[in-house]
Amino acid sequence: MSYNAISKTILLPDGREITIETGKLAKQADGSVVVKMGNTMLLAAVVSNKEAREGVDFLPLSVDYQEKFASSGKIPGGFLRREARLSDYEVLVSRLVDRVLRPLFPGDYHAETQMTIHLISADTEIMPDALAALAASAALAVSDIPFNGPISEVRVARIDGQLVINPSVSDLTRADIDLMVGASIDSVVMVEGEMNEVSEAEMLEAIQFAHDAIKTHCQAQIELAEMVGKTMKREYVHETHDEDLRKKVWDATYEKAYAVAKRGSANKQERSEGFKAVRDEFIASLGEEHGYDENLIKVYYHDVEKEAVRNMILDERVRLDGRQLDEIRPIWSEVNYLPATHGSAIFTRGETQSLTTVTLGTKLDEQMIDSAMVSGTNKFLLHYNFPAFSTGEVRPNRGPGRREIGHGNLALRALKKVLPAEAENPYTIRIVSDILESNGSSSMATVCAGSLALMDAGVPVKGGVSGIAMGLITDKETGKFAVLSDILGDEDHLGDMDFKVAGTKNGITACQMDIKIQGLSHEVMTQALQQANAGRLHILNEMSKTLSAPNPDYKPHTPRSFNMVIDKEFIGAVIGPGGKVIQQIQKDTGATIIIEEKNEKGHVNIFASNQDAMNSAIAKIRAIAAQPEIGEEYIGKVKSIQPYGAFVEFMPGKDGLLHISEIKHERLENMEGVLEIGEEVKVKLIDVDKKTGKFKLSRKAILPKPGAENNN
Repeated sequence: MSYNAISKTILLPDGREITIETGKLAKQADGSVVVKMGNTMLLAAVVSNKEAREGVDFLPLSVDYQEKFASSGKIPGGFLRREARLSDYEVLVSRLVDRVLRPLFPGDYHAETQMTIHLISADTEIMPDALAALAASAALAVSDIPFNGPISEVRVARIDGQLVINPSVSDLTRADIDLMVGASIDSVVMVEGEMNEVSEAEMLEAIQFAHDAIKTHCQAQIELAEMVGKTMKREYVHETHDEDLRKKVWDATYEKAYAVAKRGSANKQERSEGFKAVRDEFIASLGEEHGYDENLIKVYYHDVEKEAVRNMILDERVRLDGRQLDEIRPIWSEVNYLPATHGSAIFTRGETQSLTTVTLGTKLDEQMIDSAMVSGTNKFLLHYNFPAFSTGEVRPNRGPGRREIGHGNLALRALKKVLPAEAENPYTIRIVSDILESNGSSSMATVCAGSLALMDAGVPVKGGVSGIAMGLITDKETGKFAVLSDILGDEDHLGDMDFKVAGTKNGITACQMDIKIQGLSHEVMTQALQQANAGRLHILNEMSKTLSAPNPDYKPHTPRSFNMVIDKEFIGAVIGPGGKVIQQIQKDTGATIIIEEKNEKGHVNIFASNQDAMNSAIAKIRAIAAQPEIGEEYIGKVKSIQPYGAFVEFMPGKDGLLHISEIKHERLENMEGVLEIGEEVKVKLIDVDKKTGKFKLSRKAILPKPGAENNN
């Protein structure tokens, strides 16, 4: 059987190639492609129902990215030995694709749509996440599903001072900028990544460089769609409207909604009740037998409310809560709130509050990573929790969703840039942010609370990190725009941009941007970043009033850590047969001991809850691993007695001969009654036989000579 596969090749700036192929795999999907770069191959398939479900007024889009373990010649771990629920990493990649696709579907398209992306072949040097959105968009391009694309995503990194598109895995380790940028031909839609305290101008340069590359990707998809004859999209009707009702709602409620917005209430509940009262008053004015569809009334009133709020901000240059455009809500913070934790902080900004803890664990607490592309461990964890009560709602607790995973990852990327180098940090660090109140940018509150909690725990971070969420309101007709600092939840929902920026006083460490409009200008993005810089520094200054530098020491109940290096030959002696020796040391001292072999040496990490336990464990390991030194004195134990002397174990596993002539200054005729097996005796190492390596001990060398006291 032959397949009429059609392919298109994209040339990267450095000459590497990406190939898009369609017509060979998954042909019953509405659209499917295989994207290939090197040995990395992604299969993307999309299916969209022909009709929307009744009553659905949004796009039910699901995006799932999954890595097949066979793609890299591996078998999954765990009991089932098969791919199961998506890992956090797969969820994060799914979110990256979702966030750039979703805004470009037609607003009135409500058919259930599923995008599936599988990693089917893995190249250890080529990151698949940078190809996932390209694959998804190409699958839409060769389908008849309505989509205002195409789009693509690329990774842009600055390596050794040069910007690179989709760098290799090994080169990425040297990058000081690592951004994922998603865009259409004319607009940047999504940005997310991390940086080593870089400036706003440097970040903008990287975004523009990425967008230039994306334009080539989009053009290739347009040409591919023409090659397969999919330039015409399906017709659909997913909404039914009543234009007379729309006008009636607008005429009756716009001015009232504008007045509620202008009132400037700082309380979210009061504002919500004010807007709801306008809607309820309009419905009541229609009478009980009005005959209108109340769901349509709610839809049209939502549009009225959105437009009223946006126009009020653009016209009055004030916010829903009465703030100026660049004004930050009141901030208060506190550290050491939870005395039994290793570190804790409360950070409250307006109606958003995070209670965050830091726990310092041992190497045994490291997270194990087992994925198709990566196997290893992770010693820095950040978990973000968003309980229903934080927004005054009731909903079942089903564990962290995609939003929680994404917000936690953004905060983690912001904070990890200030942690001490791995060689200087013996701890596994876990940060947990519990959001207790939420009205705008709880992820950035997590960054601020996490920074304070790290310093409260005594972790020697490079400096404080703060975060801020920026918003945007634009009017294309008039050209007016307003950049909003520290946005509310309502401003996020009604605005055109959500731009989160985190960093230190020296520069940006992480960012996340979602843009809901096309054609965002360089001028607007520049102003947003400049305004964000001022806001970040203000928040950082407020945080410094609570704690400006790490505490000089860990909390008394924090496990203490000590690292020591021993010769490779002693690793077995410290561990003992079947782990007997090290287990006994841990039992005797209460310490936790971990030994790893690195660079032909034994690296020993000791964790203990108090200094006495630490000192005891150190002494025991040193006794095992120390090298005997001529001239040193030891407390030994008699292991056996011979006619010519005794063999004494003066160090663990090391016996030496205490000759009969070296026991006393007086001459001994025999060993009878002189020493007993098991007796402790103080000896001195006087020589090591160069040929045999045998140890020679002496007791008389440390005894006073006869008559010495009289001579004195």
